[in-house]
Amino acid sequence: MPRPCGNASLAADQTGCLNSLGAGGKLRALAITSIKRSALAPDLPTMAESGFPGFEAVPWFGLLAPAGTPKDIVEKLYGETAKALATPDIRRKFDELGLEPVGNTPAEFAAVIAKETPEWAKVIKDAGIKLGN
Repeated sequence: MPRPCGNASLAADQTGCLNSLGAGGKLRALAITSIKRSALAPDLPTMAESGFPGFEAVPWFGLLAPAGTPKDIVEKLYGETAKALATPDIRRKFDELGLEPVGNTPAEFAAVIAKETPEWAKVIKDAGIKLGN
């Protein structure tokens, strides 16, 4: 189901919503926050191309299993998820939502989490964000 995209003076949102607002002339997209340009908005420059080198803030979603889950179970979940992400219906739905599925391996996803956890912990600490704020 498409997300409603109302009035905005400034937005930092996923590509699908920004594209719909931009197409309607309601908002002008300035840049994308990923390191590389999005296939969903190929004409939109990255933040780095816009003068902010090294800037990256990309939302992601992933599947996690409890610690200690047997490796064969994790691999089975990964394999079935990768197959699902490759189907035309799922790809089309992701495109409609402005999402780009990655489908990285469990080790690659663990590396993303390990890289981003200290980066976002610093942002949270520096901003003084507390649980319940």
